[in-house]
Amino acid sequence: MTSSILERVAAHIEAAPQSAQALLLYALLSTLAHESSGCMFKLTKLREMEPATRELAYALMELMADGGNSGGDWDATLARVDAAIRRG
Repeated sequence: MTSSILERVAAHIEAAPQSAQALLLYALLSTLAHESSGCMFKLTKLREMEPATRELAYALMELMADGGNSGGDWDATLARVDAAIRRG
């Protein structure tokens, strides 16, 4: 389950890495990776997300609640989307 959520998130971002939707999702993913700072993501940003993006955001939050925001799959996904964002 974890890898399918992360795969869907990465594919969504890679499809249009400079779009507002990709950048919002990337911001959430990056924030969830830094749990020690309190996962600071402004929840009103969810209003700016299209339904498909918001669904992925909720899945990421659920993954974090289950402790899935660390480890090999998480780190690989973060590296993958970092590269996509940088490439533009």
